[in-house]
Amino acid sequence: MTTALSISQLAVAGVQQLVPYVPGKPIEELQRELGLERVVKLASNENPLGPSTKALAAMRKTLSELALYPDGSGFSLKNALAKKFNVEPAQITLGNGSNEILELVARAFLAPGLNAVFSRHAFAVYPIVTQAVGAKSVVAPAVNYGHDLQAIRARVNAETRVVFIANPNNPTGTLLPQSQLEEFIKSLPASCICVLDEAYYEFVHRKGEQDAIDWLGQCPNLVVARTFSKAYGLAGLRIGYCLSSPEMADILNRVRQPFNNNSLALAAAEAALDDSEHLQNTIKNNTLGMKQLTEGFKNLGLGWIPSAGNFVSVDLSEPAAPVYAALLRKGVIVRPVANYEMPNHLRISIGTQEENNLFLQALTECLNNA
Repeated sequence: MTTALSISQLAVAGVQQLVPYVPGKPIEELQRELGLERVVKLASNENPLGPSTKALAAMRKTLSELALYPDGSGFSLKNALAKKFNVEPAQITLGNGSNEILELVARAFLAPGLNAVFSRHAFAVYPIVTQAVGAKSVVAPAVNYGHDLQAIRARVNAETRVVFIANPNNPTGTLLPQSQLEEFIKSLPASCICVLDEAYYEFVHRKGEQDAIDWLGQCPNLVVARTFSKAYGLAGLRIGYCLSSPEMADILNRVRQPFNNNSLALAAAEAALDDSEHLQNTIKNNTLGMKQLTEGFKNLGLGWIPSAGNFVSVDLSEPAAPVYAALLRKGVIVRPVANYEMPNHLRISIGTQEENNLFLQALTECLNNA
């Protein structure tokens, strides 16, 4: 008589040990828990201005077509992206958010016996997608909460198939100089794929520096991942993309699920690309909001990690969990980052001026009552 196995034992080895990704607490959940009417969410690096009016109009126009499957090739959006970035449509892979791009790379290039290298304090999805396919995660030490490219390079070996680099990094917001990054990518062996995760690309001010896309012709092992979730305000639609060599895109499209982008997302993303005014308003709000929050931290005697994204991690110099819980009771949702080995930090997304003020007021009260 055979012994019955539990469902968890039937799962593949890598999945058995996985801990699911925990997103920022939804507004509705906190309202249900505490009976609050007004809740400010500064936890998930969303755009406080919302989608552009052009994106909303494009979605309304598409509503009558929802009984039909979307364009599985994303022809129109790919062509719009190709025109914007001066690449060929064959170099573009569309994802269900840039998050899916990370998974596609893992599924296509990682397996038991191989490894992926990434930095300490880097995006939590890197180890998740790596472990899910049975590969090994190799974590390099960070420097000042940012990527140490020399430490990462030193850990690349014959079994390394993927290196994940987030620039700016989430949740720390640290930014690598393009010259150092280019040198690092070109130093990698041809057998190692470099995923350059640029989810916060639009918030970075790079005067006179090269765009990573310029390196694609010389680096066939480079994947540049970006998203419409942050600066373009389309997080709820889950649409992202990556730019690469045509050969790389062909491989990724072999494991990409058919119709992974819905019709509303495709239409909204294409329209959002055409709304430069909304993007500039978003960047302006982010710049002013970053100054507002960091000045508030300074007035409270708190340190923070200088950030190039649409968020900033504040150092409370004490365990952050009690302050996080106290902020929830005041109707303010931020992001604890103890799971990133940063137990004294909270990550704060940049909101509107009013939302930032409400957070700073609540934080002041929580610290004074501690």
